[in-house]
Amino acid sequence: MIKYLLVVCIGNICRSPMAEELLRQALPGRTIFSAGIGALVGKPAEPNAIELMAESGLDISQHRAQQFTTVMAGHADLILVMDSKQKHEIQRMHPSASGKIFRLGELDKFDIPDPYCQPRHAFEQALQLIQRGVDIWAPRVRALD
Repeated sequence: MIKYLLVVCIGNICRSPMAEELLRQALPGRTIFSAGIGALVGKPAEPNAIELMAESGLDISQHRAQQFTTVMAGHADLILVMDSKQKHEIQRMHPSASGKIFRLGELDKFDIPDPYCQPRHAFEQALQLIQRGVDIWAPRVRALD
């Protein structure tokens, strides 16, 4: 059973907070958390991310970025990242976690580009890809119960 899911991006203020909340909605009863490889520790989610999620009725306004740690890697049953570069970086940093690290787009072979410092349209595209990844992963996670 996958009880603890960790979602990772770079700064933990754009993609991973959105994915965290979408996974939380799709997989109730599980602990979903997020972090960044180079987190902007303590910073809130980007305004475009907060606004887009609010338009879907989801609130990430209380999110604060946190740094990805060895403890998190060990605790998580599944670690979902946004792109191949992050996957390889975490595997390099935490080789013992390699078997549980996958891209959110792994099963459909896509990465989710970073919308940081880009216009709203980039956030919309990232959110669409994140939702696609969540829609693919959620039933697989539930099937392991």
